Amino acid sequence: MSAGFEIVPLPNSPFGGLVRLQGAAGPDYTQAFIAAAEAAPQAVPDALYRYEGLLLVPGLHGIRQDPELLVRLSRLFGPEVENYHETLTERSKVHETVKEILVVSNMPPASKPPPALPDPPRRADGGLPMQYPHRKGWHTDQSYRRPPPDISLFFAAIAVPKGQGQTLFANCAGAYEALPEATKRRIADLDGLHVMPGSNRSPEAIRDGRPPKPLRAHEQPQRQPLVRIHPVTGKPSLYLCEHGQMDWIEGPVVGLGKGPESEGAELVRELMHHLTGPDFTYAQDWDDGDMIIWDNRCLVHAATWFDADRHRRLMWRTTVRGNPGREYDGEERSWIPRREPEPA
Repeated sequence: MSAGFEIVPLPNSPFGGLVRLQGAAGPDYTQAFIAAAEAAPQAVPDALYRYEGLLLVPGLHGIRQDPELLVRLSRLFGPEVENYHETLTERSKVHETVKEILVVSNMPPASKPPPALPDPPRRADGGLPMQYPHRKGWHTDQSYRRPPPDISLFFAAIAVPKGQGQTLFANCAGAYEALPEATKRRIADLDGLHVMPGSNRSPEAIRDGRPPKPLRAHEQPQRQPLVRIHPVTGKPSLYLCEHGQMDWIEGPVVGLGKGPESEGAELVRELMHHLTGPDFTYAQDWDDGDMIIWDNRCLVHAATWFDADRHRRLMWRTTVRGNPGREYDGEERSWIPRREPEPA
């Protein structure tokens, strides 16, 4: 416990922490929580690193009425909260008054649908299927950018009923630690090739014969190490995505062949299956007012289906940058278009 916070292991999860502010309740709880966090600015970030990159903070209902509170909380985790007006994000997907908030919703104007296919069938024990390839869509935010982002905060303004619309998380540092030593040696110096979703560079697009979309200079695939060293904890962590966010035409692993049947493709499938096993995964079943904070440098996540015809969903996300690691020192941002020099 520190600064009045009670921080305990996240129930029903092999990693992560649950954070509450002691001695506060009622309509002013959100204000009190954020004020306490700002008064002891390392308390919640330190908990994030101590609990392996995942925190659940329930009961922050006040953010719905005052979205700037989400930005204030986000600033505790790094020097820059992304301004989505400056990063080529569709304006319909950015909060109308707070440019640092990305709107993930099936409601207008964002109108983002849930994953295209309903969830796969439940496991034999009735549990939620999470392991790749049974579960698709595992990724880490904006891995197709260099430098990639550090932290994401995801707030449930309007959650769908329990049993739908979960967000799944997998612990990449724990999964790396559990790998055989031979596999660790094999992947130590390899790079994955990441690309923005929707580029038709996935295995499905290739097998369907869909031509890849032309990519502009600031949209080119980016190399990322398969093993990242966390700049705060010093722990090595797997860093990869599956299918839609890696380039399966020129990759997905640099130097291990190209395409869905390459040696690199088989390695990605092997690592993703291991990474998303039951020893490393957690499913967040949302309530209104829940906040999940996760570290993109050592976690991947996936969305699950919900019945968008019957239920409204409104989620807000911020992205924090500033400490991607030493290997990115001095790099210009790959995703910002460069202006041509003006004529003299």
